[in-house]
Amino acid sequence: MKTAAIHTLGCKVNTYDSEAIMELLEKEDYKIVDFKDKADVYVINTCTVTNLGDRKSRQMIRKAKRNNPDSFIVVCGCYAQTASEQLEVMPEVDLIIGNDDRNKIIEYIESAKEKGQKINAVKNIMALKEYEELKIDEISGRERGFIKIQEGCDQFCAYCIIPYARGPVRSRKPENIIDEAKRMVSKGNKELVLTGINISKYGKDLEKTSLLELLTQLNSISGLKRMRISSLEPNLLTKEFVEATSKLEKICPHFHISMQSGAAKTLKDMKRKYTKEDFFDVVNSIRKYFPDASITTDVMVGFPGETEEDFQETVEYVKKVAFSALHVFKYSKREGTPAAKYENQIPERIKEERSRILIKAGEEMKTHYERSFIGSTMSVLFEQEADESASYQGHTNNYLTVKVKSDFDLKSKILDVKITGAQNGFLTGELANI
Repeated sequence: MKTAAIHTLGCKVNTYDSEAIMELLEKEDYKIVDFKDKADVYVINTCTVTNLGDRKSRQMIRKAKRNNPDSFIVVCGCYAQTASEQLEVMPEVDLIIGNDDRNKIIEYIESAKEKGQKINAVKNIMALKEYEELKIDEISGRERGFIKIQEGCDQFCAYCIIPYARGPVRSRKPENIIDEAKRMVSKGNKELVLTGINISKYGKDLEKTSLLELLTQLNSISGLKRMRISSLEPNLLTKEFVEATSKLEKICPHFHISMQSGAAKTLKDMKRKYTKEDFFDVVNSIRKYFPDASITTDVMVGFPGETEEDFQETVEYVKKVAFSALHVFKYSKREGTPAAKYENQIPERIKEERSRILIKAGEEMKTHYERSFIGSTMSVLFEQEADESASYQGHTNNYLTVKVKSDFDLKSKILDVKITGAQNGFLTGELANI
């Protein structure tokens, strides 16, 4: 039997795309094996958000060829889309696909093998107008499942390569999303996480639909217990949207809002389309309608021209907002973006120092948020056994990890838990009403 292995780098969108590609291979009688094992075909779904993503992508390509020198190597995803000419000169690579035409992967593999030559199938992503339907038919029964609703971004922030890697906004047809969601629920998914490159823009390119309309339709699916939104842009998160979603009983009070900086000048230099005051208004709206909401964010340090005063402004701002958690990352120069040409690039040692300071602040905020729930009773979706004996762990609707000791199998159940403690990034508790 033919064998194939796939390795995914980067975001949840890539994870979804990889599962769809895996299914395409299985339909052509490929047996999927672990990436470390010998396979006939290796697929590396790449990331290019940072230079590290590029480097890891190349490392995995070489690793695959070492696993089996006679294997066929397919490279797809964001690094493939933006740097196909670099991949063409790598002797290990046989097929390059960007972020389109993944549905034709089998056709391309067979063509390259027949011709005995490398194929670069990367197209002009900026010319795309329609969403590529990479649906997943064979859904495994998991407690939480990801469903892709959208592709592309047209924000063009100064530092970001993603609009060039993913192309313009293309929304998935709502009927296809609803159909997949129903199948996921029928296979055991109790929670759905909506994912995409910029899901705040969902429906902008379609008639008579919007993200709110989609959420309303999903909310009516029988058997679905929770809906979670993966990430939102603050300039598209209106008070009206927040109020309306608060009336959908299945929506999770967990909002990841991409901030990037708390310094007014830096936000402007980044070409972000909001002010720090706008962002604070969004946070206040969420807390008005979702009092216990988890509000998390991304913060970039070391953007070109970020002074010590700018950085301190960001530190003070994140403490003022009092996020539930921070994802801190260092600016990475991406050729082809406006910021790559900016003067006053920040030395790596300063980026490291600023990163450590913000990570520490984020850990303190996370601990404070977690401890605020000690003594309360929370609904937990149990997903797996914990490391400890006779323990299970799951997540609250505001995405806090909870561990509980139990002699009963709690997997896939949603149960009330009395929170008794907080330690090392998770909550502990006891089953309530038992």
